[in-house]
Amino acid sequence: MANKVSVGLLGFGTVGSGVAAIVQQHQQDLLHKLGTEVSIDKVLVKDITKKRDTGLPPDVFTAELDEVIGDASIDIVVEVMGGIEEAKQAIEQSLRAGKQVVTANKDVMALYGHELLQLADTEKQDLFYEASVAGGIPIIRTLEDGLASDRISNLMGIVNGTTNFILTKMKQENMSYEDALAEATALGFAEADPTADVGGLDAARKMVILSSLAYSTEVSLEDVLVRGMDEIRDGDVELASRIGYTIKMVGASQTDEDGIEVVSEPVFLPDAHPLASVNNEFNAVYIHGAAVGETMLYGPGAGSLPTATSVVADVIAACRNLLLEVNGKRQHAPQHERAIKPPDKQIAKYFHRLSVDDEVGVLTKVTAVYSGRGASLASVIQHPGEEEGKAELLLVTHRISRQQHLDITKDLEGLASMISHYRIAGEESV
Repeated sequence: MANKVSVGLLGFGTVGSGVAAIVQQHQQDLLHKLGTEVSIDKVLVKDITKKRDTGLPPDVFTAELDEVIGDASIDIVVEVMGGIEEAKQAIEQSLRAGKQVVTANKDVMALYGHELLQLADTEKQDLFYEASVAGGIPIIRTLEDGLASDRISNLMGIVNGTTNFILTKMKQENMSYEDALAEATALGFAEADPTADVGGLDAARKMVILSSLAYSTEVSLEDVLVRGMDEIRDGDVELASRIGYTIKMVGASQTDEDGIEVVSEPVFLPDAHPLASVNNEFNAVYIHGAAVGETMLYGPGAGSLPTATSVVADVIAACRNLLLEVNGKRQHAPQHERAIKPPDKQIAKYFHRLSVDDEVGVLTKVTAVYSGRGASLASVIQHPGEEEGKAELLLVTHRISRQQHLDITKDLEGLASMISHYRIAGEESV
């Protein structure tokens, strides 16, 4: 049994400092679980002169990457430096140097995860990435181990706390988008530049990671249909509530004989669906498996200590593999060839909000467009529009393909203006 496992940290920001705090404060627990000490012996920072409130000795801090990766005594490298290209290179160098690697970097894993996992297999090292999705929720380990015997058919999750916080405030407190975003920023739930969050890109990257793992195939960011919060129009949140739905920004994917569909977009969820009651900055992932049926994981999706907890859990897993001398034994090659569904195979119900001229016969003309594309309507509601001489139509379709939805949108040009549209998700689960 080794006297200790030595860890090198790349980065000492919000998550890195949280990792250090947990490792230092839980030494007795780690010793009990592993039978050996876990020690943070090197920390890469940009400025070694900066004063830090930490129990680590000053000489562990360095501004040179090679002092961490090149140190033969370092067993595990933890990448929490952020960014993409520099972090990717650091992970590659660490694996090639014979280090086990733990990363919390969703951007790197979404863009280069397949490549890096293959490198880990080649180098016979471990690469763990639990904290790259949903903060403190153990979703990666659940898919990789807990549900390893099952066949996952679909995933749907609220995996971005910023957008969920904003939508919660908009629904429960009737806040404007701008005011809700300002509060999220003030509370630290939103980045200074929230573009990736509110634009749906952050959730899309996480769905690339989850879908690749759940379906044992290669999913890339280009395969994901991405729509952001700018697609949500004034009044949509209230309208959804009026007819029994809640608008949520979700990442979703599903697989069947036609291939895989992956989206990151605002959707209508039935109020009775479990994800509809996930509020504020919390995350949740809803899973359907052939054997387990439906299950959901819920918890804090971000923050220093929740994310750091997932990182340290990966460190413990890497330590166990090292101590048992089984590191690098898990193979990550995909089982199935990549097959992405075309739009005519992506099936769902849709909500359409249209603005039309308030005149006799317009409803007949509009419904004829739908029937002309083979789409039937589950409900139609008409009410006065905001402009004089205009009316609004709220239509819910039966299940149609995304291609039908796109064709209907095009066919309506000149007859009606599409104010907003949403896929209706989750009705099969309530």
